[in-house]
Amino acid sequence: MRIVLVDIPRVLLGLLFLVSGIDGLLLVFTGTNYINPPTSPAGEAFEHALKTSGFFWPLMKTIDLVGAALLLTNRAPAFGLALLLPIITVIIGFHLVLNPGGMPVAAILALLSAMLIVAYRDRYAALLR
Repeated sequence: MRIVLVDIPRVLLGLLFLVSGIDGLLLVFTGTNYINPPTSPAGEAFEHALKTSGFFWPLMKTIDLVGAALLLTNRAPAFGLALLLPIITVIIGFHLVLNPGGMPVAAILALLSAMLIVAYRDRYAALLR
């Protein structure tokens, strides 16, 4: 049961953020990104602002890679998820408000994240006291 409720969501979320982090940093270093999902004009404007800020895009993509590495290696996965949760929250909000066509991605992120939050709830308990 642990494989279905913890390991599969952990690996899927880790792979998703690994690919996203690599693609985002390729954009920073080469000027080319390879994953261009369809988005709305408002979504494109938001992404453009993040990319041209000068610091936020590389920071976010580095956090993506660190969080993904922690999830995929199963070393401090609760910490990896904690690093990724603010980014996941923004992604979900982005799709709810700016790009409703991406709601399936947001739903998958929400489901995988919720499964891991429940699995690691004992590690987060001290934060909620």
